[in-house]
Parts: sequence; structure tokens; C-alpha cells
Amino acid sequence: MAHIHTGPGEHDLTVSAFIVKTTYGVPRLLLHRHKTLGIMIQPGGHVELTENPWQALAHELVEETGYNLSQLWVLQPDVTPPTMGDAVCHPQPMCVRTFSYDKTTNHYHIDLSWGFITAEEPQGLPGEGESQELVWVSAEELATMKDTYEDVRVTGLYLLNTLVNEWHPKWTGHWGLENPPTPGDFPDDQPDKVSRPS
Repeated sequence: MAHIHTGPGEHDLTVSAFIVKTTYGVPRLLLHRHKTLGIMIQPGGHVELTENPWQALAHELVEETGYNLSQLWVLQPDVTPPTMGDAVCHPQPMCVRTFSYDKTTNHYHIDLSWGFITAEEPQGLPGEGESQELVWVSAEELATMKDTYEDVRVTGLYLLNTLVNEWHPKWTGHWGLENPPTPGDFPDDQPDKVSRPS
């Protein structure tokens, strides 16, 4: 999808997936060659105007890797968030990053980055028009890789060296892809809801 906020100094919201699979006893991170930028980064993309971040991540994974969310386990801290009434609670990202996407136009991306583990190969292939070059890299390979951004390297190493050992895998199916109900979805006999300020 194209950038949404294109004025000077504006920000777009993006999502990305740092996926780890252990092969021959070595945890490896999935990267792909970005079709526009031409360098190796994690899969992900823009949150469209009609999506929440978890929905955006689900569709970007299928398009760019062939992975379905149900094949993955998302890494989460020990603390489980409480039920939040009518709000939909998504898994905790491992990192929220803001970076300059285009220095000539002063355009920024705010990226919600989730860490995943899997033992499976993707169910499908990257979509038509998407990069077909996917590679699994170890922490040692990532640390010396020249063909990536520094923030991708640091985030990937943080996942490979720390979070895979300290956070716990939870099946992604625990989080639905639905949006919260709209006010018209509530039954008439339900107590009045507190209105949110506009």
C-alpha cells in the first residue's frame, strides 16, 4: 500500500514480523529483500485505513512470506494484560520504533514490531509482485550483514540473543482478527456506556 500521510514531518503506522526458526540447533531470523528498497529486512508493511495493526500484520505475512498467523507463536512477556471491556487487546509488540523513511521529504514510519517463533515452513509462497528472495540468518550472520538497516540488525539481534530466551511463546490464535463492536452492536438492555470524547 502507498504511504497515507505524505506531508512534511508526517508519520505512517507500519507493522513488522521478526520470525525465528531453529535449524540444526541454531536460531535463525527470516529476512526478505524489499521489492522497493532492495535491501534485506523483516516482512511487514503499512496499516491500512480499514485495518487494526494485528489485521495488517496477518495480511502482510501471507503476502510477503506465505506464513499464516496460525503457524506462528508470538513471544510475550510474563505479565498478561487484563480484559479491557469492549476494546480489543492485541499481543504486546517486542519493540515500537520510529525512524526516518525518507529524509528528503521528512517522512517517518512508526513500526510495531512483533517477535515470533515457528517450527514450520510457510504454508504458501510470497504473493505475485512480492519479493521471492527470503533467507534465514543466524545472529552471527546478522551481526556482520551489510545489506540491511542498523535498526533491523539491532532489533533482530535483540530477539535472537535475548527475547527468545526471556519471553514466552503464545499461540497467535489466542488473538482474534476482529474489530471491537460498534455502538449499534450493543443490546438495548445493556447499561449505558461511557462516551469517549471526540
